[in-house]
Amino acid sequence: MFHEQYMRIAVDEAKIAQENGDVPIGAVIVHNNQIIGKAYNQREQLKDPTAHAEIIALTQAAAALQSWRLTGCTMYVTLEPCPMCAGALVLARIDRLVYGCDDPKTGACKSLYNIVQDERLNHRLEVTTGVLADECSKLLQDFFQHRRTENSQ
Repeated sequence: MFHEQYMRIAVDEAKIAQENGDVPIGAVIVHNNQIIGKAYNQREQLKDPTAHAEIIALTQAAAALQSWRLTGCTMYVTLEPCPMCAGALVLARIDRLVYGCDDPKTGACKSLYNIVQDERLNHRLEVTTGVLADECSKLLQDFFQHRRTENSQ
């Protein structure tokens, strides 16, 4: 499947986050079949609550296109975006969102809310879910299981 090649890159980014002690989430933004943004969660590393993979990738993509309007772009992210990131995707005018696994606790594209397709907003995204979902989910489950084990010792 076409989406899987970019999601694999997002998974690789998520693994970098994990190596740095952060929640393993990775994001990639593609425009005209070229990657123009690629990032991983850096909240712990930067001590910044907004340093989600999606936000960092959006900043890179805007710099690459020299515009805050990211029309014609697709974001690939390993986990369903939170309300902050979903809102940023709408404001950036991203065309498509492709994500790995659902986030039942903070997901804002399907699970708890659907900010990216809310008809009250002036922009909506096409959404594809479940791309490499098992792999993305396992990465998160293993990370949190390891963290729980560390914290119990």
